[in-house]
Amino acid sequence: MSVSRDDFSIAFRSALLQRGGAQKFSVLSLIFLAIIIFFLDVYGSKFTKPFRGFLNDVVYRVTFLASTPTRFFPEASRDIIGYLNLKEENERLKALVEKYESLELNVEFLVDENKNLQKILETEYFNKNLSNIVLAKVLVDKNSPFLKSIIINKGTRAGILKGMPVTKNNYLVGRVVETNYLSSRVLLLNDLNSRIPVTLDEGAQAILSGSGTSNPVLEYLPEDYEIFEDINIFASGKDGIFTPGTPIGKTNDKSQVDLFVDPNQLSFVTVNLNVQNIGDL
Repeated sequence: MSVSRDDFSIAFRSALLQRGGAQKFSVLSLIFLAIIIFFLDVYGSKFTKPFRGFLNDVVYRVTFLASTPTRFFPEASRDIIGYLNLKEENERLKALVEKYESLELNVEFLVDENKNLQKILETEYFNKNLSNIVLAKVLVDKNSPFLKSIIINKGTRAGILKGMPVTKNNYLVGRVVETNYLSSRVLLLNDLNSRIPVTLDEGAQAILSGSGTSNPVLEYLPEDYEIFEDINIFASGKDGIFTPGTPIGKTNDKSQVDLFVDPNQLSFVTVNLNVQNIGDL
């Protein structure tokens, strides 16, 4: 037993000698300082309480700063998620507003179209047999440098035949030149192939010929007939197709005819079914 204690003592002294005198002093100093702090804390010294409070404050502040990232990132993630949700909701509301604006424009278009139809009904159907009038919508405007025609959405199913006159607001705009079961093609007055007999205000007779432009011209007028501006032109009805007295347009200062209906602005037209002598037109 004594041998072992001697061996331990020798080893301890050897360790102290190897670490040097300075290290031995530091270890002893720390032990002595720990003993002093222990006794001061046990016996409630006035010095230890403020010091311990100061250390607690330091530890609390350091703990708060250390825990800040853990508290910040959840809040930041919630803010980011809220922002993304808000952006998504904003995009949805924007699309909804655009949809309602589109619907509003469609309603406005339908209202305008309804007003046009009412106007046509008031002018075309007044004092007429409704069974002799067909209201048709323009589907296609076949406009080329010289050929002017339109496609309407009514055909032989509605009783339309080749050669029938086509009007808008009681003004003559052309005649049917081709029919299908559900559609027809209308040759307009300004088409290069259009020729119809007309009557002028003074009773003079002529032929209204399409020129391929917006203004047809008068041909085969009486000799030495002088054309003035603002002479009214009517269908003569000599061909047995167009109703006599149907207004067409007025002469201008260039010896041409300004049509009462712009052939480039046709949306709805009416076809007169009350025609007896269509022939092979």
